[in-house]
Parts: sequence; structure tokens; C-alpha cells
Amino acid sequence: MFSKMPKKPEHLSDGSMTLFSFSDKGYFLWKRGTKVTGYWAYRKSKHDFRRREEAKTKGQYAKRPKSLNEFHGYLFDLDGTVYSGDTLLPGVLSTLNRLREQNKSLLFVTNTTIRTVEEVRMRLEQLGVACSESEIMTASCAAGMYFQEYEPGARVLMIGEQAMKRELERFDVETTEDASGATHVLVGMDRQFTYDRLTQGMKALRNGALLIAANPDPFCPLDDGAIPDTWSLVRALETASLRQTFTVIGKPSAYYAEKVFQKLDIAPEECLMVGDRIETDIRFGNDHGMYSALVLTGADSRKDIVLTGIEPDYVLASLRDILADW
Repeated sequence: MFSKMPKKPEHLSDGSMTLFSFSDKGYFLWKRGTKVTGYWAYRKSKHDFRRREEAKTKGQYAKRPKSLNEFHGYLFDLDGTVYSGDTLLPGVLSTLNRLREQNKSLLFVTNTTIRTVEEVRMRLEQLGVACSESEIMTASCAAGMYFQEYEPGARVLMIGEQAMKRELERFDVETTEDASGATHVLVGMDRQFTYDRLTQGMKALRNGALLIAANPDPFCPLDDGAIPDTWSLVRALETASLRQTFTVIGKPSAYYAEKVFQKLDIAPEECLMVGDRIETDIRFGNDHGMYSALVLTGADSRKDIVLTGIEPDYVLASLRDILADW
């Protein structure tokens, strides 16, 4: 039984944190020469984030200004960036076609857990966007990689939909309905979530299982509003079990970034991350050495840049703006 939990953060003299998980098997990032792993890599202290942002203004972390046509790799979020509901957004097709003509590398990066990689490809093709499955990364796919790579003997109690289960099966991850025998509880979006499922997850966590979040998205925007997403269910489980999340898999995590760069084989500073969500897409780009572009066709607007304090390198009215420098 996996009973160990992450170590508490060690505070430094400036108020920031040196953070470690219970082993060096988890994903990591480097901050000021310190290896930061696991869940704590995602939940960095606000003080440290502000200190880093202030340093950027002094030129310590300054990026070289680039035209939008200079990058070798282009990463695109999907919902709110490429499409909205069942509609392709303006300028998407012409932009993607031009990038392919210029032999740029493309990768579609999404936090979805309710579609498999194959289903994402089919949906894009139905909208007129041709791509291969190797050009798609989902949170469920990354979760399968994580368990295969770091916890091959895991017995996972899954809270999510059939698409996530199929992705786990693709990576030979064992799932279980036995709360007493589960080593991990993996949570994704679940539109059939019930009180009984909450109880089962709580029992597994109180019995020593580790809580894994497929992504940190609190809600999923719809044309007529929004519905609860993964993080809403994660919070319910944390409250019921009195346990904390051990690891977040999807954007903006370091593990997700590691898998993305393995696919692209391109240096981070040669990549542009384009998305409509500041807390996931823009933070994902900023935290992992990429350039970032907020596109104003989805969830967030310019005012959210001020509210979050997370600044993209570019702000685009639509994907068509990428073609402005050609």
C-alpha cells in the first residue's frame, strides 16, 4: 500500500519554498537550481511567483522579442482556441495550413479527459483540421504515461468517464473498483459523478491511496454557461478524505511539459504556446520556457491578465493574427 505523502515545503529566507515530493520518481522542474517535484511543483508560493515576475521587469528573465513567424513549434489548446462547441473559430484553418506550408511543427495540447486521442483527432477532422494522433496530447493520455512510467504496479480507482478508462487501458494501467485495494485515485471530469462515487474515492484515500488530478480545471465553459470540471471533484474528495492532492498531471504541470517536449523535440524557447486560459495555457508556456499567446476567442480576456498577474508574451484577437508577420 502506498501510504507515504509528500513532504511539507521548506520555507526559504525570502518567503519562497524549496519543495520536494516523497521520492525522486515524480516529475520535476528546476527553480534557482532546486529540483521541485510532484504536486508542490504545481502549487508554487505566490510570493515566489511575484518575485520572479518582478525580476522579469528588471531584465533578469527577459525574453528576446520575436515575430510570430520565428518559432519552430506551435502548441495550440483546443476548446476556445481552435474551436468553440462544434464550430471552427475564425482564421484557424488558414493559420494552420500556412504553418504546415512553412514546415512548422504543430501540437494540439488539451486537458480533456472525456475524449481519447483518437476521438480528438476525429473531431478535428470533422471540423476540417487534418492531423495525426502523434500531434495530440490529452490529460488522460499523459495520465496513462505517468502511471506506466512511474507507477507500473498501481491499482487505480478512476473517477472519470469511459474515454479516460480507455486511455489508461492503452497504457496497460490496472483499474479497480475496490476502494480498500486501490493505490491511487485518479480524477477527471465525470458528468455522472455521484455521492456513492465520492464515498468510494474518500474510502480509498483514507486507506492510503494517493490522489491524482488529471488536470486543475475548475469548470468547463459551454455556449450557455459552464459545468463543473475535474478540480471541483478533486476539492470534494480532499474535503471528504482530509487528504491533499499528490500530483496534477495536465497543463500547466511539469510532467505534461516533459511529455510535450519529448514529442516535439524542440527547445522550449523555440515554441509558442497559444491558448485562451491564463491559469493553464499561459502559465504552462511561461513556467516551462516557452513564449505564450493569449487568444481572445475563449474563456479569458485582457482584464484577466490584470486579475491573475500572469502576462502572456502576445495577445491575439484570433489565430489569424499569427499570420500578420508573414
